[in-house]
Amino acid sequence: MSHAPHHTDGTATAVPAPGSAPAAHPRTTHRATRLRGSALVTGASSGIGAAVARRLAAEGGWRMVLNGRDPTRLNRVAAQASAVAFPADLTRPHTDRLLCDFVLDQVGRPDLLVACAGVGWAGSFTAMPSSAIEEVVAVDLLSTLHLVRQFVPHMTQADSGRIVLIGSVAGSVAVREEAVYSAVKAALGVFADALRYELRATGVGVSHVIPGVVDTPFFARRGVPYLRSRPRPVAPERVADAVWSAVRRGRDEVYVPGWLRLPARVRGGAPGLYRCLATRFG
Repeated sequence: MSHAPHHTDGTATAVPAPGSAPAAHPRTTHRATRLRGSALVTGASSGIGAAVARRLAAEGGWRMVLNGRDPTRLNRVAAQASAVAFPADLTRPHTDRLLCDFVLDQVGRPDLLVACAGVGWAGSFTAMPSSAIEEVVAVDLLSTLHLVRQFVPHMTQADSGRIVLIGSVAGSVAVREEAVYSAVKAALGVFADALRYELRATGVGVSHVIPGVVDTPFFARRGVPYLRSRPRPVAPERVADAVWSAVRRGRDEVYVPGWLRLPARVRGGAPGLYRCLATRFG
């Protein structure tokens, strides 16, 4: 169900910004994670990305680059977080490489990448325009894959670093009238697992943070308000807390709120029962 939202040349200021935060109760790698250094946060114009940037700044010790598609809002967040802004659309060719070069030039080798950029679309799959399908796949999945591919070699070379991918419970349980969004978030979750296995002999960790409904501009931008009675929306700051917990404790997977792990486990362990319950109760 939800969500996180959100890339030409950068501007703004540079400076630091980590410490300690609430735990969130999931799988842990026990891999030491560097708690200060260089960080990139995408989707930082608003919502979860902006909350993550502010949280890292509050922890202290991070030199940050923030990426987003809205220059005005991104620069505002960057000023609040004492970060460098790189406004650009990551779906455009070669922007991933330009952003990686910019990070290396401005704040040095990356210790942390938090990929928050995302868009959504709600409604009948057959009514979904082809352009919307392509946008959701490009923003929520492909741009993240390309960006991670740019940053991993620098992290593995130093034998340290952490990649945090912001998923959605929609990718864990599938949500009616969010078929494409559910599909790309499911793919992101599988990618997180596969990449973690691939990097297990290195000092690089991969965390998958899985929020339910988050109170951000995401729903307004997708054109359909959130009308379900459950799960209730949580503040983006709560997701930012979970991101910091994942970084600080080396966690593989964190659900926000934690009880959302239950329907995901039921679907995984008893898919027939889950489908029956989902059909009946929504």
